Amino acid sequence: MQKRNATAAVIGAGDFIGGEIAKKFAAEGFTVFAGRRNGEKLAPLVKDIETAGGEIHARSLDARKEDEIISFLNDADKHAPLEVCIFNIGANVNFPILETTERVFRKVWEMACYSGFLAGREAARLMLPRGGGNIFFTGATASLRGGSGYAAFASAKFGLRAVAQAMARELGPKNIHVAHLIIDSGVDTEWVRQRRLEALGPNALDDPDALMPPSSVAASYWQLYQQPKSAWTFEMEIRPFGEKW
Repeated sequence: MQKRNATAAVIGAGDFIGGEIAKKFAAEGFTVFAGRRNGEKLAPLVKDIETAGGEIHARSLDARKEDEIISFLNDADKHAPLEVCIFNIGANVNFPILETTERVFRKVWEMACYSGFLAGREAARLMLPRGGGNIFFTGATASLRGGSGYAAFASAKFGLRAVAQAMARELGPKNIHVAHLIIDSGVDTEWVRQRRLEALGPNALDDPDALMPPSSVAASYWQLYQQPKSAWTFEMEIRPFGEKW
């Protein structure tokens, strides 16, 4: 592993997608700063990365709080220049419209949209003086359409996509690559597996290609990072080959 004098920040370093992103960038020599709401749950990720010879700094992070985002990204940048910031908070919930409370709607927006704005703004603040960087956002099918029961989630993801678009148009000419990755598929996590079994019955998991491995998402982010600035992608949609769309 060739160590880089650079950090990659993963905001929303959960057990699946976020964790795999952190592992991939650590394996490529980045020092990873990983944050999630309950930092104690990052212990297995820290062990995996350190065992593989990588470097990771993990902590509890409430991305809805401006001061915590500022501190988290500033600490990453002080360790080594912040080269990559990946916002990966989901907040996927499903409620009929009459059961979508004010609290649910506001909380989902705070988690999936507002906190993305904070992360992107503060990452840009650190990258602009150096004239370069990468800011990537995780989107979903709900970034493009509002499905039944997804008023809160889709509105937040629509909003995050708009934030990303605005940032890409403003920051691209300043050599900062802003991209939005739409995951148009169920990702292979225990939560998704259980939901599929409940909705589709006992044979729902028979097809091993029906769900997307989290490592495939991490590989897509690495592809975005590697793109030359003469051919940057803003929006990438990924789905298993058998997914209907």
